[in-house]
Amino acid sequence: MTELIAEQARGAASPGTEIVAVTPRFGPASVESVLESHLAAVGAIDCALREGAGHDAVVLAGFGELGREALQEMLTVPVIDITDAAAYVACLLGRTFAVVTTVDRAVPAIEDRLTLNGLRSRCVGVRAVDMDVLDLEVDQEATVGAVTAAAAKAVREDRAEVVCLGCAGMAGIAEQVSRAIGAPVVDGVTAAVRLAESLHGLELRTSKVRTYAPSPPKDIRGWPL
Repeated sequence: MTELIAEQARGAASPGTEIVAVTPRFGPASVESVLESHLAAVGAIDCALREGAGHDAVVLAGFGELGREALQEMLTVPVIDITDAAAYVACLLGRTFAVVTTVDRAVPAIEDRLTLNGLRSRCVGVRAVDMDVLDLEVDQEATVGAVTAAAAKAVREDRAEVVCLGCAGMAGIAEQVSRAIGAPVVDGVTAAVRLAESLHGLELRTSKVRTYAPSPPKDIRGWPL
């Protein structure tokens, strides 16, 4: 799945932009619970600190997951989460948006993340296709069918004007789904890569004035876990 995400990111990147896709060296195989999200966040933080030297931005490819704020505190370069990226771009394309994600238990976490970034009021629904994350890449035809059906309901029943793909494992299907439902579909990986490029091009960095100021130095026992 990391390679699938990397392929999508490279396809979205501008000429001259290098995409380095990395997988945490520890953590759950996929994230579908609160516990797994916390564990994955620690793994992603460890990964970014070990692999991120010399890079101009960091993209976190977990939709609705934890960890972005911690990395913003620890790094100066822009840190873009695909949840935020998809939602921000969706708000530029329509008045309302919906999210199509994997399993139902992921819905509250996505709603919470949208609340934290101030965009929950623009989201008219989060729909699950009841497919485990790791099953998305097993049968792409089935994945496209399930996501398209949920996206169509979001447009028809929830009155969404834009649909966001709520999992990086759905990379590569946005265009097909969009054609089928007749509405814009935003892939978070694509949006995050383009936003990261834009912030770098504008020579903007994460603010260190208050919220994301570096934490006071102290020993962290047993790092990494």
